[in-house]
Amino acid sequence: MNRRQLLFSAAGLSAGAALPAAAAQRAQMRIAALETDLLKNPPGTPYYDAIHTFGAENGSVVLRIRTDSGITGWASSSFGVIGGGPAVVQAILEKQIKPVILGKDPAFPRRIRADLWKALEYEGVGGVVQFAIAATDIALWDILGKNAGLPVYKMLGAYRDRMPVYSMCGWYYDNDADLSHFRGQVSTALDQGYRAVKIKVGRGPLDDDVRRIRAALDLLGKDRRLMVDANQVFNRNEALRRGRVYQEMGCFWYEEPLPPQEMEGYAQLAAELDMRIATGENLNTKYAFADLIARRGADVVQPDNRRAGGVTEWMEIAAIADGYGIEVASHGGGSTNLNMLLAMPNAIYMETSGQREMIDGEVPAPEEPGMSSEVSADEIRRYKVG
Repeated sequence: MNRRQLLFSAAGLSAGAALPAAAAQRAQMRIAALETDLLKNPPGTPYYDAIHTFGAENGSVVLRIRTDSGITGWASSSFGVIGGGPAVVQAILEKQIKPVILGKDPAFPRRIRADLWKALEYEGVGGVVQFAIAATDIALWDILGKNAGLPVYKMLGAYRDRMPVYSMCGWYYDNDADLSHFRGQVSTALDQGYRAVKIKVGRGPLDDDVRRIRAALDLLGKDRRLMVDANQVFNRNEALRRGRVYQEMGCFWYEEPLPPQEMEGYAQLAAELDMRIATGENLNTKYAFADLIARRGADVVQPDNRRAGGVTEWMEIAAIADGYGIEVASHGGGSTNLNMLLAMPNAIYMETSGQREMIDGEVPAPEEPGMSSEVSADEIRRYKVG
């Protein structure tokens, strides 16, 4: 009996028997189709940060990558400030990404990423192009998880099975001069079980920021954390002036005080202030994060799963940050972010809003195979454009 016969005999198989179905399926799987839907939600009540208006209109692009084995990978890319962006991302997926990935093995996401970067380099791989690449990568990992019968965080090498979360609840609201709506939103988050909340600052003068921070801190009490987010509104001098006040008031982190390209400014702020500087939601790819991290411009990096590049790029960003002793928190929540964060030893928070399922301020890991990134047929039917 030769070695091959011995091994198959020990497994209860004949030497000529077929490999297990799952192994054969993995060996043969190819991308067979790419499909998209454009969704537009009905108008809602507006709310604001320092520079944006949200709620009036929002939409998304839903992506499905089908394989010849019958497994479908899902992803969606949302736009809180809707304009032409979703339709542009849809066009990039349909016209430029689809021809590159058809026929490829989805088990090679890094190779597919390299192929896409090469195919799209003429128009660049940032901005809405990166939205499309990121969605593609997320859908590929959804396929791999489903094929393996595992949630993706376990495929990536799980570090934890629960993730601390905070609530992004302290927006600016119309007709709220007395902050009653603001206080109500923070109170609701605490009633839901959150141990940390984030509020917006920077839309008005410093005195208004102080009033909002005091109102939130009065509700939080002891042993809960408050983060503040300025959404790029300040220049370097004003960012430092206000940051000193936020720091003195005990805020846990100071998020995105400067425009994302202000790498030197972030390094100056991080050197001047003792509180955590958090940023990264508007950075594209690991190269931008590597620049920020090497300059010591952040204490917490915040990849966005639309702009940062999807699972493949996110894990490399987290590894770069970990090598410098820098923490990671997501911009945005949901199952896609959760699967990635659970595999990062330096992840400290996932951003959420209205999270219902929590244990001691933490969200349990998903149990479903893949990314849990499907969009319901009902949602597609109700909001599909065209």
